[in-house]
Amino acid sequence: MTRITDSAAWQALATHYDDTVAMTLADMFRSDAARFATLSREHGGLLLDLSRNRLSGDTLGRLLDLARAADVESWRRRLFSGETVNATEDRAALHTALRDPRGFFGAPVTNDIVATQGRLASFTAAVRDGTEGGVGGQPFRDVVALGIGGSHLGPLVAASALGDGAGPQVHFVANVDGHALDAVLRAVDPATTLFVVGSKTFTTQETMTNAATAAAWLTAAIGDEAVQSHVAALTARPDRALEFGLREARIFPFWDWVGGRFSLWSAAGLPAAIAMGWTAFDEMCAGAHDMDRHFVDAPLEDNLPVLLALAGIWNVNFENLGAHAVVPYDERLRHLPAFLQQLEMESNGKGVSRTGEVLEAAVAPVVFGMAGTNAQHTFHQWLHQGPRQAAVDFIAAARPAHDLAGHHDKLIANMLAQAEALAFGTDGEGDPHKACPGNRPSTTILVEQLDGRRLGMLIALYEHKVFVQGVIWGLNSFDQFGVELGKDLAARLLPAAQGGEMGNETGDDLDSSTAGLLAQFHTWRDGTP
Repeated sequence: MTRITDSAAWQALATHYDDTVAMTLADMFRSDAARFATLSREHGGLLLDLSRNRLSGDTLGRLLDLARAADVESWRRRLFSGETVNATEDRAALHTALRDPRGFFGAPVTNDIVATQGRLASFTAAVRDGTEGGVGGQPFRDVVALGIGGSHLGPLVAASALGDGAGPQVHFVANVDGHALDAVLRAVDPATTLFVVGSKTFTTQETMTNAATAAAWLTAAIGDEAVQSHVAALTARPDRALEFGLREARIFPFWDWVGGRFSLWSAAGLPAAIAMGWTAFDEMCAGAHDMDRHFVDAPLEDNLPVLLALAGIWNVNFENLGAHAVVPYDERLRHLPAFLQQLEMESNGKGVSRTGEVLEAAVAPVVFGMAGTNAQHTFHQWLHQGPRQAAVDFIAAARPAHDLAGHHDKLIANMLAQAEALAFGTDGEGDPHKACPGNRPSTTILVEQLDGRRLGMLIALYEHKVFVQGVIWGLNSFDQFGVELGKDLAARLLPAAQGGEMGNETGDDLDSSTAGLLAQFHTWRDGTP
């Protein structure tokens, strides 16, 4: 495999960076009155503004050459046609088919998807209107979603953004830490609570531990029939859900070609659908499909996911920015930074190429974030004056969903002020403590309003951005073996944490730190001197 860093396109970008490194964002705006028009694109009520990144139209042209050198267009075709783009696990990555009900892209799984979505739509409506209830026939007043990672973060983002309050209250529990589940169990009534267990394999330790505890809690309160009436499963292994004691009508399948962090659009999205209603969920899928078609059809120079990806490549690989902040100026998107943290860092946080060669270029940055304006009073000090820098994505909606006078204009003014301050800074009138150097990049994404369609477009925009960057870096964005290692080690250590022996191993096989911590843990847990 030819390394992208050896390509003529990469070397041309490196030379271009050296030639332009002295130019600041202030210089660029002064020299080009049309900079915003040159470096912004709009599609379907979503505006992407790259003008506050330290790049020019010439830079963008060279980045597009890099995308072509990496064969982005061919990899895009392979993604949508269902070819094996996840070679290490010998799988396609057909999450786009989940929001393609008419089979526009020709995926060979349309009938299965439509049938499952029909079941999900009916179940969502029945839970929301109260016709689907528990053992005693009472409507569900609470739904507790048990999942982790992709089975948790995507649905949490959507439910928090567009939950309408018309159906049951939806709670999310991911952590195996019992404090998380205990807090929810204390707040709900078993007679009127539905648990939705989302696990692709139906073996995920955190999720299945929480599910077993929930099942025991229900059975103790209601009786042996509780689990069949008060638990639903979202899984690629229906057989294991049946073994758990569920009835087939409460098992909603998805498929092994749906990666966890791309699974919102599948049955894994049921908690979000219950929170927002099926119409809004369907609109979200339609918005994502709209972005899919834009990604497939638009030329690279006008293609929003490609342009967002290329700005990130410039910032990571040429500006040497190892961190990326996501700051949505919309409280409804407060969980989006954590979702994007998983999407980007789990997808592209790799050290080897698709063919197993050690990567030479930097890849996924550290992703962090928080809703604005809270972020301004948390980490923006570091953004403005810290010696290490981060690129920033600012996200906002032009029209709010509330009618509280004055709030939204102040919110947007704050976002624009932060982007301006990062770009241009201030000399602090000679006071070095007040000086902000500026010349720090940011991207702004403005949507007309945060409805189902625009939320779907926004999430799909980032999905495809991550894919494009993975293609350019030459890695597989769809496996996560670093996650699997921790799971395996946790399973090996569990007997020792419980106080027994580790299978065929003895305490002598533990490193001194693990052995010492376990000894102290047992002393304090058991109250022994």
